[in-house]
Amino acid sequence: MKIESKDGTVIAFDQIGEGRPIVLVAGASCDRAIDTPIAEALARTFTVLNYDRRGRGDSGDTTPYSVAREVDDIRALLEAAGGSATVLGLSSGAVLAAEAAANGLPIDRLIMWEPPFSIDPDGPRRAAQYSHRLTELLDADRRDDALVHFMKQVGVPDEMITGIRQSPYWHVGLNLAHTLAYDAAIMGDSTIPAARFAQIHAPTLVLAGSMSPEFLQQAAAQTAAAIPGARVDVLQGQDHNVAGDAIAPVVAAFVGR
Repeated sequence: MKIESKDGTVIAFDQIGEGRPIVLVAGASCDRAIDTPIAEALARTFTVLNYDRRGRGDSGDTTPYSVAREVDDIRALLEAAGGSATVLGLSSGAVLAAEAAANGLPIDRLIMWEPPFSIDPDGPRRAAQYSHRLTELLDADRRDDALVHFMKQVGVPDEMITGIRQSPYWHVGLNLAHTLAYDAAIMGDSTIPAARFAQIHAPTLVLAGSMSPEFLQQAAAQTAAAIPGARVDVLQGQDHNVAGDAIAPVVAAFVGR
């Protein structure tokens, strides 16, 4: 299925399942195909709108990029869902979803999976260095190097990167590499925008996995503390690549059927 965002960009999405609507927002270097297992698990309870963020998969793109345009994409999806919906954002997609909520979009409930904020005082400097180098690599069309740069920034070990290069994902990642700059813009200086998040009024649940790095668990707790009335929970046995069967029942319990 396809809809048109405010600026005319075509946004592609799959709609599956039956029940209350939920919009699934992908993280960095992911498209709707990668998130299909999560969408399918959620579809046992909900009507799921699993979309390609702009510049990814079957969706279009419009320059210049702005976070506001991605918020408009979510607005269009909420309209397609019937006017309002729950929004579940994954990783940097969680930060985008929170920005949409802070903008006052008709989000019934907001669920954030491991927003990757830095809790390190040196985080803003590292974020600026990362963004600067990423821009250089993308401007030179060095997608391979840009993807490696991203993976190292998020802590993927060199030996794991070597293995990922041999996997089917690598070709997908290269096609998505230019959108890494979009997620860098969404993350800003990598710190929690507490004043902005204080404007979120939707009931909010922030989740992290017990097997994820400690900083992601702390970031989840601090994110929840910045959002009025938000709850935080830790899913046992889960890491950053959360399983659909693990997160779906937690979402259902929070949202209701």
